[in-house]
Amino acid sequence: MSRPRVFGIAGWKNSGKTGLAIRLVEEFTRRGYRISTIKHAHHDFDIDKVGADSYRHRQAGAHEVALVSGTRFAIMHELRGGPEPAFEEILARLAPCDLVLIEGYKREPVPKIEARRAEAKSCEPLAPGDPHIVAIAADHPVEGTSLPVFELDDTDAIADFIAAAINLPPRD
Repeated sequence: MSRPRVFGIAGWKNSGKTGLAIRLVEEFTRRGYRISTIKHAHHDFDIDKVGADSYRHRQAGAHEVALVSGTRFAIMHELRGGPEPAFEEILARLAPCDLVLIEGYKREPVPKIEARRAEAKSCEPLAPGDPHIVAIAADHPVEGTSLPVFELDDTDAIADFIAAAINLPPRD
């Protein structure tokens, strides 16, 4: 199986990454593409509720817990002190799709757009130190860069740019 097309969204906390990711998933889906996402969390997270059967299975020591219904399934994998899996390992677990949008994973060598908001945790630009950032999306004027700059909310233009950047074939 070939590696899927991948494009990332990087930025500091509260820079607008999640909002941009959601709008891009909606836009690419509207255009007829099959989209998957990977979000990297820098903190302990839980998608399970305390007291739920699946939570109880994990607490009992299960290595993986699969939740399956007629509308979706999820597999939770407990690391139990093991190392965080590499990005490529997670990418390989996804079903085939047209595009995988990555939120976070600032250090991965994939093409990405840097999200910037005036209210972000940090306003220090990432682009100068990351050759994989190919554009910037901001809610304020950006100067001093040769990269394309988009309004953070201009989803159509950003989607067009991403499609061109990764050679996403047009949908009929």
